[in-house]
Amino acid sequence: MIIKTKAFSRGGLIGNPSDGYFGKTIAFTFSNFCAEVTLYESPELEIIPTRRDHSVFNGIDDLVNDVSSFGYYGGIRLLKAAIKRFHDYTRKNGIQLHDKNFTIRYKSDIPHLVGLAGSSAIITACFRALSAFYGITIPKVELPNLILSVEKKELGISAGLQDRVAQAYEGLVYMDFNKERMEKSGHGIYRNLDIDSLPNLYVAYRADLSEGSEVFHSDMRERFERKDPEILDAIAFWAELTNQVADSLQNGQQDKIGALLNANFDRRAEVSIISDGNIKMIQTARSVGASAKFTGSGGAIVGTYDDDKMYQALLDKFSQLNIKIIKPNIVCTTGED
Repeated sequence: MIIKTKAFSRGGLIGNPSDGYFGKTIAFTFSNFCAEVTLYESPELEIIPTRRDHSVFNGIDDLVNDVSSFGYYGGIRLLKAAIKRFHDYTRKNGIQLHDKNFTIRYKSDIPHLVGLAGSSAIITACFRALSAFYGITIPKVELPNLILSVEKKELGISAGLQDRVAQAYEGLVYMDFNKERMEKSGHGIYRNLDIDSLPNLYVAYRADLSEGSEVFHSDMRERFERKDPEILDAIAFWAELTNQVADSLQNGQQDKIGALLNANFDRRAEVSIISDGNIKMIQTARSVGASAKFTGSGGAIVGTYDDDKMYQALLDKFSQLNIKIIKPNIVCTTGED
């Protein structure tokens, strides 16, 4: 039996980066990019490397280009850590696993390190494959924490729950990381919203602006823990924007959402240092009348546009800067719990 599982790229619509700080966000998954894991029974447990994991190069320039595209680490460590955490989870919950071995590999076309949740997609797809192989079900509300633990506890990567909740629930997801709820139950309040209520959205990204989320979050975490008033006010502001977007979606007021997205980025720019390249992406989108904010920690942006004429203007402007743009195909394939 060959098992194939997927997890889709994620766009942070509003509220990020408050998700790691008891805030609120709305995010969506879109099928333009995905990570796929293939798993099948075999005599030994084997993890097969892919292009991102190779260590043989044509020369020094090839090595440098590879590092620029994929970073210093491939997906093997993600699979190893995910398999270990899966094993830990089953032991903790008294779940007996059969003794069959498997071979596992992954592939992903999610642009690397631009804030589209490529790493968590690989881990999510891995958990889905392992669950299918061993015939167990991990409750959807528990899965995001398990995915996050792979990166934070096993690999020491600073990250929040937003990406993992979005990829576990799929579609358009509202998330409230209420502190009291989080400390009591270990998870926030998550619910799917109506995809059809969204305005026209675009996603644009530039691979040469890639940067790990830990670069941004390390500074924000330190400021949050020492109760920096500027950061605490920003988190409350982003959470309130999330509520306003949710209300606008529910009330059919899509025309209000663009300004709220702009406000999300503008406050972020006030409390953190944004690279010139990322600011240029935002300014370029806004120059044609579209809204724009980061989808994650930089390198990719999301925004609203009025019509095909404005989208074409975005396409023309971005192509001059080597920035790629897509219309996200927002999907949900997981069904209900």
